[in-house]
Amino acid sequence: MRLGSHDDPAELSAMFVKQAGVVLVATLSALGAAGGVIQLGAHAMTPPTRNSAILKSADGHYWADAEVDGSAVRLLVDTGSSMVTLTAADAARLGVDVAHLHYDRPVYTAAGHEDGASVTLDHVDVAGARVDQVKAVVMRSGLPASLLGMSYLGRLSRFEATPQQMVLSR
Repeated sequence: MRLGSHDDPAELSAMFVKQAGVVLVATLSALGAAGGVIQLGAHAMTPPTRNSAILKSADGHYWADAEVDGSAVRLLVDTGSSMVTLTAADAARLGVDVAHLHYDRPVYTAAGHEDGASVTLDHVDVAGARVDQVKAVVMRSGLPASLLGMSYLGRLSRFEATPQQMVLSR
């Protein structure tokens, strides 16, 4: 655009403000995709929330195909479980030395009382919703599938179950 004597300064000012807004939105979107934060003076602007989804399975459950510490793990979403809970087989596939864990954490399940071992997972990523340093429990036995519990879900900004899917927001 050429600035000439016939151009209206108010119109030009409004156009520049609009273009600056477009640049700001594009920058925030790019940072959101990368998980970044912008610091503006004393206020930090975090990128908008991103949603991920887990489709409801034919068996009526929500099964999450997660990436845990670099390995694929299939987890049953269980909002009634306070912790991410791993079977011994899944924990061993993640590189946990299950034979040398201290199974001293009482865990109460629908099947009764079992003892589990506390571990911390470096990260759990479900459909792009990544959470770092997730507390978990490894069960020696008695668990048919690993569970995606509240130690992961509770660290999201929100999650919502619909008849077709579970939406995860971070």
